[in-house]
Amino acid sequence: MNPVPKTSITPVPATIPREQHVISRKNISKAALRVLYRLHDAGYDAFLVGGAVRDLLLGGHPKDFDVATNATPEDVKRLFRNCRLIGRRFRLAHVVFGPEIIEVATFRGTGEEEGGEGRHIVDGLIVRDNVWGTIEEDAVRRDFRVNALYYDISDFSVRDYVGGMQDLQSRELHLIGDPATRYREDPVRMLRAARLAAKLGFTIDPKASGPFEELGPLLGDAAPARLFDESLKMFLAGNGLKSFRMLEQCGLLKFLFPATARALKRGDEALRSLIEQGLANTDQRIAEGKSVTPAFLFAVLLWGEVRDLAHGWMAKGVDGNEAWARAAAHVVGEQCQRVAIPRRFTLTMEEIWSLQPRFEQIQRKRVFRLMAHPRFRAAFDFLLLRAAESPAIRELGQWWAHAQQLPQDVLAAALPASTGSSIGLTTAVAPRKRRRRKPSGKSGSA
Repeated sequence: MNPVPKTSITPVPATIPREQHVISRKNISKAALRVLYRLHDAGYDAFLVGGAVRDLLLGGHPKDFDVATNATPEDVKRLFRNCRLIGRRFRLAHVVFGPEIIEVATFRGTGEEEGGEGRHIVDGLIVRDNVWGTIEEDAVRRDFRVNALYYDISDFSVRDYVGGMQDLQSRELHLIGDPATRYREDPVRMLRAARLAAKLGFTIDPKASGPFEELGPLLGDAAPARLFDESLKMFLAGNGLKSFRMLEQCGLLKFLFPATARALKRGDEALRSLIEQGLANTDQRIAEGKSVTPAFLFAVLLWGEVRDLAHGWMAKGVDGNEAWARAAAHVVGEQCQRVAIPRRFTLTMEEIWSLQPRFEQIQRKRVFRLMAHPRFRAAFDFLLLRAAESPAIRELGQWWAHAQQLPQDVLAAALPASTGSSIGLTTAVAPRKRRRRKPSGKSGSA
């Protein structure tokens, strides 16, 4: 494979004509085509670029379409009334077609100089980047070679300046430029490498994964809100389980979810089973077009540390409710320093955790009160995930599953009325075997 071009080298382009690639305009968003054609008709260069081109070449069906052009953001705004300009660090044009947004970016220059009005770098981190350039310069400024492929609307060819087509064929992810330098410019590129490799089923070039351990702590400098968005892309895009395993494999999990990494390091296989099953269930729901919530997923990822802290405080004599509240507050507080989970989600997480010990309180009023709780369903689903923790938890989950199927009067009659009463799960509303009917004496056969 050819060496990756450095930003100081002008790459020689390879052009793949229409008859030698699989991209068809029928698989491209009509809104994206409108943007491409209007730019082209106005005399500008216009290319579909990035993940959409990559996925189309792999036979996929991208949902998001990005455009690269030599038109400036102000030029784009003059062409489209439905355009708004966003961003300070990266100035972009968003062309809005109802719910669909086509992102249009001007070709970025290499901007070797640190400073000036357009590009500003602090301690290796790009904090502003509005230096315009050529398509060749734009290509070497992108992160991965497979993301630096351009579909030319003028002749329907694909332009490859850095070897992205080779990477698609070899199914290996290569970073453009020196990995350590690129990660220092933007530490989130490390997470993107893991996410993209998991999504595509690619391996990561050892030169690209080599600096992860040394430079992983730089993720602590990334904006927590940005890491929240990256976490959603990682775990709520249908490849959550693969992404989780890739984060572990790359050694990046401890930088994004330190509490999860600590809990797993203690060798808790039941916790690993819970996390992987929770991620697999989420992937399945997404595949089926069902709704998912980040709160449940984060509750799964952080459960081990919350549970262990709560049990530790209870062992020291702290009241149960107080112990769970302290544990939840501690873990959520630590995690939000890394990943800015919105309060509407952390509240749900804390409720899911705090309801877990209440499932063990098999008493009439408590059972009905718990069933009426707004978070009962989520907490019950969480209880079922915990089945691998112990046979007792598995039996508890089975009991609650059966109890929900009974009429309220039948359930109430079977439950003890007072808190002091004690009955075993096997005797309280135990699933009953159906009695077989006796033959009526009549036969349907001659």
